[in-house]
Amino acid sequence: MADERSSGPRGSLRRVALSVGAVLLAGLGAYIGLDGSEPSTDSSASSASSASGDTCALDTLPPEAAEVVERIEAGGPFDYPENDGTHFGNYEQLLPQRAQDYYREYTVETPGLNHRGPRRIVTGGDAPDVWYYTADHYESFCRMTGV
Repeated sequence: MADERSSGPRGSLRRVALSVGAVLLAGLGAYIGLDGSEPSTDSSASSASSASGDTCALDTLPPEAAEVVERIEAGGPFDYPENDGTHFGNYEQLLPQRAQDYYREYTVETPGLNHRGPRRIVTGGDAPDVWYYTADHYESFCRMTGV
């Protein structure tokens, strides 16, 4: 004799409801990044420390970076005035967390490209107090020295 709970319209409805619930739960887990592979950590703290730990001397960077540093220190002009000197949101959270207006970004030209390319200098503070370089469009940063 078949189990009454798993047959008929109510059993079918229950299976559909459980399936929909499982799909929603899996979707929620994917949306918030839960994959069960490792325990949660404070990524902003670990990323910030790695960003400030990696350094790069200005004279080891592409020569275009030194040109941009000179323009920043002189207050311009910039190759991309609508973009250079604008707010950098640190949305990737790879740099130390600061007030919203702390970081500014500047384009470092890449020879041979007809667009802004991936290279940037990001400064922090008004002086600026800190300088970062990225060659891969915010995937990684090094703290610049010799500026």
